[in-house]
Amino acid sequence: MNRPLTCFLYFKAKVFLIVWSNQSNCLVLSSSLEPLARKKQYNEEEVIEKATALFWKNGYEATTVRMLEKEMGINQFSIYSSFGNKQGVFLESINAYKKRIRCITEKLAQSNNGKEGIKQYFYDFLEFAKEDGKNKGCLVTNTVNEIKADADPLIMEQLMEFANSIKQLFIDNLLQEEGKTGEEAKRQSNYLMNSLLGLSVSSKVFDQSQLKDTIEITFLNL
Repeated sequence: MNRPLTCFLYFKAKVFLIVWSNQSNCLVLSSSLEPLARKKQYNEEEVIEKATALFWKNGYEATTVRMLEKEMGINQFSIYSSFGNKQGVFLESINAYKKRIRCITEKLAQSNNGKEGIKQYFYDFLEFAKEDGKNKGCLVTNTVNEIKADADPLIMEQLMEFANSIKQLFIDNLLQEEGKTGEEAKRQSNYLMNSLLGLSVSSKVFDQSQLKDTIEITFLNL
């Protein structure tokens, strides 16, 4: 009698037993065995910071798993084991970006200066997005500009969630203005979001004087 053919599949830190059934002539996947006690040789937070910088520079579509391997300093097996795939790495990078940008979003959240507080946020954003004297723009804006129309819905959901959180901060600050209605604040927040997106893109091309003019004229129209 032939012995059944068996092998093991390692996926996401779990081991699955695969057996060839002679009786039914098919592969049978057993339930997962106990996770392997495998000590990671890297710090997930540190490698995600490196991945965030890469996505920020190149965008989501242009960044490959091979590029992530090189930048993060870990192999594909480690990437898939810890984060699932490139999408998983990017979603963690978005979370890391949110934490990093809190230095200016929390300042805006605590502002009591109405539209002046928002204007300061625009200036703070330009400083936040600098690296070695050059503006990188916004990771979220850069991604929205380069991803395809049929982009991963989970990624789009995260990008929109971030954008809406900034928009809500704009609304909250606009409502500090005397006589400002909720409807007016909502319309003006849409205008400010579009202005901020434009500033993010133009910051990678125009000089500081031109960007300052853009911000000042933006707030003259409020």
